[in-house]
Amino acid sequence: MQKADYIIRGDYVLPMDENQTVIKDGAVVVQGNKIADTGSFDEISKKYFSEKIVGGKNRAVLPGLINTHTHAAMVYFRGMADDLPLKEWLEEHIWPAESRWLSPEFVSDATELACLEMLKAGITTYNDMYFFEDASGRAAKKIGMRAVLGAGIVDFQTIAGKGAEDYLSKAERFIKDWKNDELIVPCIAPHSAYACGPETLKKVKELADKYNVPIHIHLSEAQWEVDDIEKKYGKRPAEYLHDLGFLDEKIVAVHCVWLNDKEIELLARHNVGVSHCIESNLKLSSGIAPVPQMLKSGIKVTFGTDGAASNNDLNILSEMSTAAKAHKAISNDPTVLDAKTALLMATRWSAEVLGLGNVTGSLEKGKAADCVILNLDKPHLTPLYDIYSHIVYSAMASDVETVFVNGKLVLDEGRLCTADEEAIISKAREWRKKIK
Repeated sequence: MQKADYIIRGDYVLPMDENQTVIKDGAVVVQGNKIADTGSFDEISKKYFSEKIVGGKNRAVLPGLINTHTHAAMVYFRGMADDLPLKEWLEEHIWPAESRWLSPEFVSDATELACLEMLKAGITTYNDMYFFEDASGRAAKKIGMRAVLGAGIVDFQTIAGKGAEDYLSKAERFIKDWKNDELIVPCIAPHSAYACGPETLKKVKELADKYNVPIHIHLSEAQWEVDDIEKKYGKRPAEYLHDLGFLDEKIVAVHCVWLNDKEIELLARHNVGVSHCIESNLKLSSGIAPVPQMLKSGIKVTFGTDGAASNNDLNILSEMSTAAKAHKAISNDPTVLDAKTALLMATRWSAEVLGLGNVTGSLEKGKAADCVILNLDKPHLTPLYDIYSHIVYSAMASDVETVFVNGKLVLDEGRLCTADEEAIISKAREWRKKIK
């Protein structure tokens, strides 16, 4: 018998392996920061023992959910400028607010709140795009989350930088400082093809190739963006990026609402990953991405929340449910984006798109112990016939009971273990008084 640090038990264990297995009365063995084994509880109990057995009856165990696009610190702008079109929302409200309030202190405090919200929704990894990412990295590590943090790049001056060269220099320093961190993956995040010119985008690609880090970029979010790029360069955005030599497997392209068939083929050919942010796209009336077509082409589509200023929450469970149902309605086909595919998009595919496929995204031996326990003992989860269907169509963030990240218990019976929840929320309320 081997001693384990934890044995995580559930009526249902979903490893999200290649076969999308469901292990009934299953268990996951945690040793250090890794998963040592998975299987039925009967099999596991013959090989391992632990003083810490968590989960149990009426519980489901699954990999931590992954949010492939957010602006975490924008959680402090939640509800500040609602019910507006994207261009007006961004240029007349969000950018002015950022120019006034952004600072390392703001980003640190706001990131703590975002991490708290995400953990309570079962998210263990997030992909960020923002400024002052050193502060964000320290905050995420304090809370205990895994994060891919994209140093923001734009061509114009903001409170965070003087212009493209300044942002690029800061991004390179950020990458060097965080390259070998256990939880934080540095990334470079050019805002978009309309906020970064061709020379900036080429330099971004060179920097990403030099350090082998991901690139995180908004792409074809709104019709006006496509029109602007076509007018300026004579090509649609994805074609324009292709002709710059920008597209490859390290890119997470966000939104991808206004792609045509040729652009979908280009993204598929270059193994570009896509982050689908349906609730933000709906709220800003940006449109709905052609996800079924992208999936058919072989593109790995994943889920992002976008920032809480345009969503207004950080909840991948609700993104899955909204996306699965919306695409059924649009395509007039109830088999489109089924529950198993949706959960795959939110776990294993997300990890692969972020370059973390060998680290997280599934509950398999040797991977990091990033896992979530859902409490199924709820009226809205009873009776239960199909666990995948329940998670995608019925589960709520409030059903998340326990969360492990990298083998560490970070949420226990719904309470944060790594920091003071009340202090985090209190700081957010103090910032609101200043911002208002």
